[in-house]
Amino acid sequence: MNRSQVVAVIFVTAASFMGGCSRTSSSAPSATKSTAPERPVYFRVDPSAAGTITGKILFTGKAPVHKKIDMDEDPLCAKLHKTAVYDDTLELGRKGAVANAFVYIKKGLEGKKFEPPAEPVTIDQRGCWFEPRVIGMQAGQSLKAVNSDPVTHNIHPRAKVNREWNQNQPEGAEPAIRKFAYPEVMIRVKCNIHPWMKAWIGVVDNPYFAVTGADGSFEMKNVPPGVYTIEAWQEELGTQEQQVTVAASGNAAADFTFKGDAK
Repeated sequence: MNRSQVVAVIFVTAASFMGGCSRTSSSAPSATKSTAPERPVYFRVDPSAAGTITGKILFTGKAPVHKKIDMDEDPLCAKLHKTAVYDDTLELGRKGAVANAFVYIKKGLEGKKFEPPAEPVTIDQRGCWFEPRVIGMQAGQSLKAVNSDPVTHNIHPRAKVNREWNQNQPEGAEPAIRKFAYPEVMIRVKCNIHPWMKAWIGVVDNPYFAVTGADGSFEMKNVPPGVYTIEAWQEELGTQEQQVTVAASGNAAADFTFKGDAK
């Protein structure tokens, strides 16, 4: 084979190799782009147009007779109290003010998604008693259950829409952190060890809720203008609803009166 023939063979071989590489490259699957999950779009209230809803919950009728709580079945619980403890299912203040009633916007916020608060809501077990008795929180927000007593407790939210759970908490145990994914009004909370311990949790999909104080009053701030249905719940008296209109930068009132025969 002469010199020109050798050069020709080398040229053909190199071309074949380069062609093979080109075909391999063109047939390689293209890299797929990873798609990150979409972030939820939360509704933001215009503070310049936001309003306030205030109100008071009252009771008319014969005040109930509070029953004494017998804690003698757990002497450690009994020792935590110097005076008698009475049932507070219906706690009334001056002039029939209803404490521990849960009030929230039930309708009027459809289509708006609100970001759950980052800080948890705390329920404590102190004096063999749940504190506070009524709690409001947003779906997706954390519930922090604490045991401040020198005895073992059990926290057992009897959820129906959300997942039911219960957890023992011995003395000095770490707080239990849980979430409720869906709105649910109301969730009854019990202690499987101490049957007199009761509490309630109202889980809603918006930040507009309140628990009445000793004077029966409540307030919801930063409410966008609109027409809303407000519901008031009390564990012994039942529920009531009324409609309010919040004008831009305005105030709306929603007062409720429960009668003694209400359920």
